[in-house]
Order: sequence, then structure tokens, then C-alpha cells
Amino acid sequence: MGGQIVIEQLEFRGRCGVTPEERARPQPLAVDLELDCRLETAGLSDDLVRTIDYAKVTQRVVDIGTVRESQLLETLGERLLAALFDEFPINRIKLWLRKLHPPIAFVTRSVGICIERTRLAQQVVHADPPPAQFLIQQLHRLPKGKVLDVASGSGRHALFLASLGYQVEAVDRDELALTQLSAVARTRQLSGISSRVLDLEQSPPQEPKLGHETYEAILIFFYLNRPLLPYLIDALKPGGVLLCETFTVENHVRRRHPKRQEFCLAPCELLSLVPGLRILHYDEGLHEGTSGLECVYTAQLAAQKPLVPGPSI
Repeated sequence: MGGQIVIEQLEFRGRCGVTPEERARPQPLAVDLELDCRLETAGLSDDLVRTIDYAKVTQRVVDIGTVRESQLLETLGERLLAALFDEFPINRIKLWLRKLHPPIAFVTRSVGICIERTRLAQQVVHADPPPAQFLIQQLHRLPKGKVLDVASGSGRHALFLASLGYQVEAVDRDELALTQLSAVARTRQLSGISSRVLDLEQSPPQEPKLGHETYEAILIFFYLNRPLLPYLIDALKPGGVLLCETFTVENHVRRRHPKRQEFCLAPCELLSLVPGLRILHYDEGLHEGTSGLECVYTAQLAAQKPLVPGPSI
């Protein structure tokens, strides 16, 4: 259930232009907004506090648009989106921002930008560092609850999921990285993150003490520890989901990374490492890399622990 609040042709004068000359004098700007939100509660109660006060939205847009100057409409658009998502219970925003009298020959009406973005997409855009694309694509499969982030490092995935309301336990043997993660979580006021220093590669191998049926979801990204998988499956609650992505041997051959071939998966090997789980998604091939700048060869797996024991599907 939901609806839209629509604000049309909101006009104000702002300083926006690439050249100092264009920013020297405020020029007329216009904004149109479509705001997806829940309206039925306010409709039944006739109470303004149960909906979005579009007068406050309007004033906030004008405040942002008139106080600070920017070179690009894109920059002003991002400021508006950030403030509206942060301050109002909006699920999706469609924003049309334009200059009504642009200093461009032959343009007789306006020039502008149109941005449409969901709240989730906004969190992804502003995540620093950004989460893996595979996590974003499979997010709809993750049950709400407690998540284990295996070999989390500085916690890009833990921070992202905590911002969405998940309770995340990050484990890694790098104490400095976990200290950094805790500091960032405090700065962002994310109370849903806990961390634990845990060496998952002890010699001789030891049980990692992850508990039995403890987590609704477990993440493993760009880390391969084959003997660990049975313990992770045991730590997953019935109905829980395992997400895994890491390098295949093809990446080692083509890119020389990782340097040691044993840190890479053989073709279809990942499927054999998760017996008893129901495969929700599996793919091997060229995927977006950790930096987003270079594609890498990986295997991607989403698998669910059955509610009752049985053969894998």
C-alpha cells in the first residue's frame, strides 16, 4: 500500500552554473517532485503528522537551493535527494530540476536533469566503500535478522547492511581492520554492528566456534577457506541464506590474481562445497570487481538452508 505526493513547478532563484559569471547572479530554477510514501494512515486519521508535510518539503528544497552555490545541476540534485531521504519517510523520489532561462543560444524554454531513485539505491550510492554488486542484487533474498560477515576486513558489507537495519557480526583476524570498522560504525551511529577477532586459518585447524543455527544470513566475499564451509552451514539457521562470491581459477590464469591458484575455485567447485543447501542462484563468469573499475572472473552463489533436512536441490 502506498501513494505519491506530487509537487509541481516549485520555483526559486539559485546560484548554479559552470562559470563564475553564471553563478554571480541567482537565476530562476524549477523543481518537480514525485514522492512515494504511505498515505492511507493519514487518509483515515486526517492527521498531518501521519503523512509527509509537503510545505516542509518545499521549504527544505528552497533552503538548499538558495543557500549554497553549485556548478552543476547534478550536484544540487544530489543535495536535494540526500536531504529529503534523510529527513522524510520517503520510499522513492523522482526529481526534475531545471534552469528556466539558461544562457544557451537557441534554447527557448529550459534545460535540466531528471533523477529517479529509491531509498535503497540512495544508500548504495552514498555507501563508502560501496558494497559488492552481487550483495545488492541478492539483497531481497536476505532474511531480516543476524548476519555473519566472514573475513569482513574493514567492513564495507557490515556497514551497508547495518544501515538497512540488519544486526551484523563481523569476524576477521585483522584486529586493526575491526577497530577501524567499529570507529566508522560509531561515527555513522550504526548500533547494529559487533565485531570479533577470529583467526579462521589456525594451524592445526580448530573449530571456529560460530555456534549452531545462529545466523539468518552469512556472507563470504573474496575469501576462500574450504574447510570452513561445513561450520558455516551449521551456523546458518533453517531458512537462512548463504551468499558467496570469490575468484575462479580463470581469474588467476587471465589476471594473475590471486597469485596462488589454490585460493581460486575450480569450475563448479563452489556447488560441491555447500551440500544440503538449496541453490537459489549460481553463476560463474566475468563480474564487476571490488573497485567497480575492472571486471573479474568469479563464482557467485546464493543458497538457502532447508527448513527441514533433505537433499540439495
